[in-house]
Order: sequence, then C-alpha cells, then structure tokens
Amino acid sequence: MAIEKVKAYFAQLGIEDKIQEFEVSSATVDLAAQAVGVEGARICKTLSFKNLDGEGCILIQTAGDTKIDNKKFKSFFGFKAKMLTPDEVVAYTGHAIGGVCAFAVENPDVKIYCDQSMRRFETVFPACGSDNSAVEFTCDELFQYSNALAWIDVSKIPAAE
Repeated sequence: MAIEKVKAYFAQLGIEDKIQEFEVSSATVDLAAQAVGVEGARICKTLSFKNLDGEGCILIQTAGDTKIDNKKFKSFFGFKAKMLTPDEVVAYTGHAIGGVCAFAVENPDVKIYCDQSMRRFETVFPACGSDNSAVEFTCDELFQYSNALAWIDVSKIPAAE
C-alpha cells in the first residue's frame, strides 16, 4: 500500500507522526478540504503529466483551486501538457489516483515540481499515498520533502468573485 511507503519515507525523516488519516475519503480537493477542515485552495493536488520523450513523467504540485495553464506549461516545458492515464500514474509513481503525492516516489524518471500558486498560503495539505490521508507542510517543507526540482509558474488561479 502506497501510504505505507510514505510512512516509511517520513519515518526516515523523523516526521511520520505528521500524517493525518481520516475515516472519510480525501480523494478529491473538495473531500480533502472537508476532511482537513480548510478551504480547497489549501489542498495541494499533485498532477501527473507525460514527459516529451515518453520516459518517465512530470509531477506538478499545485494549489487545489488552480488549473494548469497550457500556454505557461508549454512555455516552461517546451511541449503540450498531456496527463497520464490512471494506470500510468501507478506505474510511474506507485500511488493511485486519489492519493497521488510526490513522496516516496522511487522512480528516477519522475521529475517533481512545485507550482507558485501554493505560496499564497502559510501551509498546504498534500495527500500521503492513500485516498484518506494528508499532511500539513509549509511550502518550504513541501519542496524539501517531495524532492522538488524547482518552483514553477504553470497554473492559473481563479479570479476572486
């Protein structure tokens, strides 16, 4: 089970006690926000994209209220964004849809990034490898513990209504 891999990874860092597990699903941004008790924007969703060469994939951690801006994505990566299938997500990351996170990813062909959209918040809540878990991290902690390569700007934040 992927959450066990994340727990073991966090144990190596001495932070396994930070994982929250819920009696309810946290598989979507809305469900996670309800389970954690925060606005959906503070949920860190991890989106998975095909790499141009077909080897490995790209994980982008972004705020829960954002969408990928295709123009920004193409400008940064040099190709059009194309999401992985659910089977490809598991094959590359070891995590299933609903619990995808950038922790304990052992595949060296997976490149991990953090999107600037999360920097609006003091802390964010990514999943921990299951559809009923989360952890609260500062943006700097998220970047560090996910072994992210860079902070990038490839999303669009909805306009305030």
